[in-house]
Amino acid sequence: MDLLNTLVDKGLRRELPTREEALAVLATSDDDLLDVVAAAGKVRRKWFGRRVKLNYLVNLKSGLCPEDCSYCSQRLGSKAEILKYTWLKPEDASKAAAAGVAGGAKRVCLVASGRGPTDRDVDRVSKTIEAIKEENEGIEVCACLGLLSDGQAERLREAGADAYNHNLNTSEGTYGQITSTHTYQDRVDTVNKAHAAGLSACSGLIAGMGESDEDLVDVVFSLRSLDPDSVPVNFLIPFEGTPLAKEWNLTPQRALRILAMVRFVCPDVEVRLAGGREVHLRTLQPLALELANSIFLGDYLTSEGQAGQADLDMIADAGFTVEGADTTTLPTHRSEARAGGGCGSHGGGASLCGPQDGAAAGCGSGCGGCGAHEEPAAEVAEAPAAEADEQEQPTQAAPGEVRPELVAVRRRGAGTDLAPNA
Repeated sequence: MDLLNTLVDKGLRRELPTREEALAVLATSDDDLLDVVAAAGKVRRKWFGRRVKLNYLVNLKSGLCPEDCSYCSQRLGSKAEILKYTWLKPEDASKAAAAGVAGGAKRVCLVASGRGPTDRDVDRVSKTIEAIKEENEGIEVCACLGLLSDGQAERLREAGADAYNHNLNTSEGTYGQITSTHTYQDRVDTVNKAHAAGLSACSGLIAGMGESDEDLVDVVFSLRSLDPDSVPVNFLIPFEGTPLAKEWNLTPQRALRILAMVRFVCPDVEVRLAGGREVHLRTLQPLALELANSIFLGDYLTSEGQAGQADLDMIADAGFTVEGADTTTLPTHRSEARAGGGCGSHGGGASLCGPQDGAAAGCGSGCGGCGAHEEPAAEVAEAPAAEADEQEQPTQAAPGEVRPELVAVRRRGAGTDLAPNA
């Protein structure tokens, strides 16, 4: 297929495809799906080999958020029966993080619900970062705390944070339909604050909220303009009790095409397979590893993922290896440019970053990241017997249908007395 040959050539040169080419990827048929995956896989292997970076989420403060993001189970007015608790103590958060590190996590993402942190909140998170780094040498820490005020990114960097996550979620044109309590530009400003403070920017999207192909391409091109080091691709988890509970719009094939499009547009960026992969990709998850070079291990913020050991088995069975703590995730041209304060993805070549004033940032159903650590930091008790991988695989939900049985609410790990899934 001429389209795929063109996209592979561009991806190997780190050249931006056209919008028409990106849209064409989303429009390919199921008959062409394996060809699309194989083509995007060539680009993924060029820049990241067969390594998979593992990321681990710790939800520092769950529920009771004043924002009205329609996709979120923690939103204002949510009827979702999720865990609700206030700030974890640094030692409790560090203990939760140790479970991810023991399971192979290279990066721990610290997330807190809310519009954005107060200065006192930044102090709390700074102490948590310090506690985690003291116990886990070489671990990366990403913070995801919402909208940042001036100076807060710098304080997180001084405390030892390596990255900051704030997702774009959806296109600028449809953003107002998803959230009304803050703006798209608010998100852009926060990602730019993270960049300016020297933090590695992590910003991605949520697919499956009823958006068009054009919306998906818009948000991914905006992300490319913002030039984050990592792009989490979340697939909507339609929680009962949220406005998007009936938005079951994704098939496994559609999810794979979206991941392939993201890889072609962001060839040398850490593309992270994030929230909702178990629900929407299901038995096709191993194929997604041909496109994404990073995943979350275990559970998400308010929902359960498949068993951590199942994630590790899947990676090994698909012929991939877990990325070690002594390995640099990003290609040399990006990591060296980041160290020098330059545009991360293009080294000394012609700039493809594009204008940042019109780009976008955001927050979604997953954030941050972690990966392999050769020396587990702690012994962790086994999780309860009822593991997610023992559940039957769900059948495809129909659009407009509420399917609460397809979403397992997290009842273990951070904020509970039960062992985490890692």
